[in-house]
This record gives sequence, structure tokens and C-alpha cells, in this order.
Amino acid sequence: MNNHMDYLKQRVLAGLMSRREFIGRAGALGVSAAFANTMLSHAVHAAGPKKGGTIRMGFQGGSTTDSLDPALATNQVALMVIRMWGEGLTELGDDGSIRGKVAESFSSSPDARVWTFRVRQGLTFSNGQPVTAEDVVATIDRHAGEDTKSGALGIIRGIKSAKADGRDVIIELETPNADLPYLIGDYHLAIQPNGGKDAPDAAIGTGPYILKEVEMGVRFVAEKNPNYWGDLGHAQTLELLVINDNTARVAALQSGQVDMIDRVPPRTAGLVARAPNINVHKTSGPGHYVFIMHCDTAPFDNNDVRLALKYGINRQEMVDKILFGYGSVGNDTPINASYPMYSELPQREYDPEKAAFHMKKSGYDGPIVLRTSDNSFPGAPDASALFQQSCAGAGINLEVKREPNDGYWSEVWNKQPFCTSYWGGRPVQDQMYSTAYLSSADWNDTRFKSEQFDQLLIAARAELDQGKRKQMYADMGTILHNEGGLICPMFNDFIDASSDRLAGWVEGVNGFALMNSYAPLRMWVA
Repeated sequence: MNNHMDYLKQRVLAGLMSRREFIGRAGALGVSAAFANTMLSHAVHAAGPKKGGTIRMGFQGGSTTDSLDPALATNQVALMVIRMWGEGLTELGDDGSIRGKVAESFSSSPDARVWTFRVRQGLTFSNGQPVTAEDVVATIDRHAGEDTKSGALGIIRGIKSAKADGRDVIIELETPNADLPYLIGDYHLAIQPNGGKDAPDAAIGTGPYILKEVEMGVRFVAEKNPNYWGDLGHAQTLELLVINDNTARVAALQSGQVDMIDRVPPRTAGLVARAPNINVHKTSGPGHYVFIMHCDTAPFDNNDVRLALKYGINRQEMVDKILFGYGSVGNDTPINASYPMYSELPQREYDPEKAAFHMKKSGYDGPIVLRTSDNSFPGAPDASALFQQSCAGAGINLEVKREPNDGYWSEVWNKQPFCTSYWGGRPVQDQMYSTAYLSSADWNDTRFKSEQFDQLLIAARAELDQGKRKQMYADMGTILHNEGGLICPMFNDFIDASSDRLAGWVEGVNGFALMNSYAPLRMWVA
């Protein structure tokens, strides 16, 4: 039987037999469908990437108000589009290590204050223009500009100067930072001709694909860049459909309209996994679903109001009823055990008496409006309803306002004082804190400003003693836990799914969903 099964596998790999026919033939030999499917998947993966064909994606998060400017990317769709056409100086490896991308190598002075990144030899942009160290310097300069709205602003504020010297980019920091290679790989910092100063939304970069059709919030089509230097991008064509409705997105995968989706709803993930020819992929990491309050806007400028809401939420209930076990309880900081220098804080529990105490102490007795949408995170309206119920147990009047999916990231997030949101997390604590909690960060979506926190963050960058640095991060976590505008009830697993039409999925990749958003670039049409 083994010889016959090998023969059948070879026919599938040669394109002479469909997967469905293979499973049928295997069943006739007494092999279960599940085992036959696994056997064939391993054989396809072992055979290596195949070139050509089209990979079709259905992703959540895009809207008509999005931009192709990488500085302004705010959601999974925008990130995926950047991955198609753009690359940064560095990138995160599967094991969480950092490696060169546009930069072929990097090194630092002994005190980690001066860093040198060498631009890869012979690299060109998709328009045929050579990539120079000056383009890299201009990219940094644009994202650090006075009028920038870049999501990377908090990261690069610590750069004192950047200059080009031949193929080298020499970056001098205000204070030493051993994590700079991680920070400089942020997806907003895709290297563009002249830094994107001339045409920030032209989508010209060094990535494996060239955008051919763009309909914001609806559809993107990209074709393989014939001059791409690297090993990404096996399919000839990528097609990305924005499907924000959870049910429609799953149905698109099941019907074969798309080959890959993100954000499989936790409630139905088990059912989707049992469907024929579909693989569900679960990855734990730093992603978290949140409720964010603007600390500079009434009534959230009163820390007792913030504490009342933090004690008024039932975290375990949300993990059970929203994540259905695909995640873990949060503790009002953005950091969990997936970070290298994590320190555990005493867990804050649901306590309606403490919630009522702090609300009474605040002197505020009016309603509190929470804005939400399915576009913020899967199950966000249901999570908001649970929050409303648990607050009612403390006598807190929480009103939930459901907002349209389209435009949520431009009209609600980072603008309205209390809303639901999500973060994909970052590879290291400095990057997470610098992006969203440093007082000067443009993406400081809680408007949290603490001189003590900022001082600790800057000091931690310069501290090369790992024990002392870990304690500094622990102190920062305590400050956010007690004073911040972040309510973090849960850390979510990333739940993605792909059809058997594709091969090449790698389990346990760090970073964002979909293999750190590289799945369509690393997988192939089987």
C-alpha cells in the first residue's frame, strides 16, 4: 500500500491528479481522509515552492479612507499591501531574531549609540531606480518631519542624525539603544525613492510585487516584480479583497472565492477547521484587543474614572465568551510573556465594589460613551456589551455606540475619546512602548503622557545591563497598569485559515497575523 500511496502522491505533485481524487483513492485503500490530507500536505511542502498562479486573499480592516502612504498604515490590509511592494532596512526572523533586508548588514559602536547599516549591493526599486543610502536617510527624515503623521514617529524620535556615506547609513542616537535594528524594521519605514518625499503614495519599493490595480477598501491586484532581488513571492499574481464582514469572509474561503483569510472568528474556528480542504492556523503572541481612553479628555482625564472602568471589566468572561479559549487574560498593559523581558504584575480582577468606589471618588456620575465596530476586533460589539453589563454591576452607566466599519480607523480610532481597538504587538518592549505610549508618539492612542514613564523608556534604551533594563520595563508596566488609559482585557491568538490549494505555511512565526503578514509572499499554489 505504501508504494501505491507514494505513486498517488507523485501524480498529485505532477499535476495529474486533484487533491480530492487523491483523498478518494486513499479512502479506497483504507486510509482516513484526515491522514491522507496530512500526508499529502507534508509531501507538497517537502517538494518545495512552485512558481506561478494566483493567490487570492480575503482580509479584514481595509476602508475607502486608507492611503498607500506607508506612514499612514493603520490596519491589516494596509500592512499586507506594504508587504507586497515595500521592504525596510531589517526584518524579523521566524525565531524572533532580527536580520537585514534592504540593509545587507548592520553593526554598532560598543555603547550602541552609533549604528551603521550597509545598503544591499545592486538593489533597485520597482521602477528600476537604484536604491541608495540617501534614499534611506530621506525615508528616516520624512517620517521624523515636523508635520509627519507617521506611525513610526515614536520610534525614530530618538535619532539625533542620519547620514549617508557611500553604501552606509550612519545613525547617531540621542541615547544608546541596543534594540535599534528591531525598531528600524517597523513596517511604516518602507524604503522609498527619496524617502517618499516626492510621491509618498506611489507604492514604489524593493518588494516582490508591483501594484497594478488599486481600489481602496475594496480590491488590490499585484503582479510579480521581475527584478525582485529576494526569495519571496512564488505566485505570479496576488489579489486582495477587503471583506470586513466575518461571515462573508469565512464563506469566501469555503466557497473557493479566496484561498486565505485572516481573523477567523473564535466562535466558529473549530467548525471552520472541520470543513474539507481548509486549514486553520493558530498563533499565540503579543496581539491584544483593547478599550482605549484618552487621558486628556473628560471624564477620562480623571484617573479614578479610568480605575473604575478597569475594575468594572470582567477579563476572564471576555476570554471565555469572545475568544473561546483562543487567547489569555490581559492586565492593562500591552506586554505579555511573549516579550523577552516580561515581568508579571499582580492580576487585576473584576471588582464592582472597587469600581463603584473609584467612580464615586471621581465625582463623575454621567454616562460614558464607548464606540465600537466589528472592524476594530472580532467580536468587539459583543465584548462591549459584556463590558456594559459588568459596569452595570458597579452602577456605572456605559453606553455603547456602534460605528460603521468603513472609516473606523480614520474617524473613530485615535480621534474619539473611548473606543475599541487592537494592537498586533511588536517584537520588543521598546518598540511597543515607543509606538503607543511615549508622550510624543503620534500613535499614542490613549493620550497618556507621563514624564516618569518617558524618562524610564529613554533610560532603558541606554541600559546595557539586562537585569536593570528588565526592572525598568517592569516599572513602566506598573505605571501603565495604575495610571494609563489602556484597558487590556485579553491577548488574542491570531486565527488565520488557508485552503489546501496553497502550501508552505510555517507554524509559530513571530509578529503579526498571517506569518507576520508574509504568508501570501511565502506560500505557493500547490
